[in-house]
Amino acid sequence: MANIDQKPSKYMLNLLHVLSPFADEEKKVLNAIVEINSGTINKYELITETGQLKLDRVGYSSLAYPFAYGAIPKTWDYDGDPLDIEIVNVMEPLVPGCLVEARIIGVMKFEDAGEIDDKIIAVLADDRRSDHIQSLEDLGGQFQKETTYYWEHIKHLKKPGTGIIKGFFDKEEAIKVVQECADRYTDIYLKKFE
Repeated sequence: MANIDQKPSKYMLNLLHVLSPFADEEKKVLNAIVEINSGTINKYELITETGQLKLDRVGYSSLAYPFAYGAIPKTWDYDGDPLDIEIVNVMEPLVPGCLVEARIIGVMKFEDAGEIDDKIIAVLADDRRSDHIQSLEDLGGQFQKETTYYWEHIKHLKKPGTGIIKGFFDKEEAIKVVQECADRYTDIYLKKFE
């Protein structure tokens, strides 16, 4: 996993533009770059152009992220950012900025202030404690309740009613979302630089 098929460079590689979305497409395993750990209210974001991690904002409420959170390389969602990923069932904090391989479980369709901002839901691919988690149902009903509550209320003190959950869907729909965002990366994001 640590080897990247890229010739050495005197410049730091931006993994958002070097890695493919899938680490192993057959096994439904994605590459993901961690931005945020669970338990924090700080919103960190990768700068798309450089790959540096930046404090985007301090949360406007006391709600902390209930999962690790990050970005999928070479994808572009409708909100003008790489596709988001929630990494659930993480036992130890992940280092922000690190690359992980995450196995797809499903997708949460989400609208943020009128923009589509879907969230892929995954578990760490090499964590044996998550082997039994193969679908959203395996996470239990409480997971969907907590996740829904979080996204519907995270901006409530600043912009009430702007987070709207459109539903939770299976891994086949999640793969479709990843592929659409990978196509959008090529067709829209990269074309800005031609």
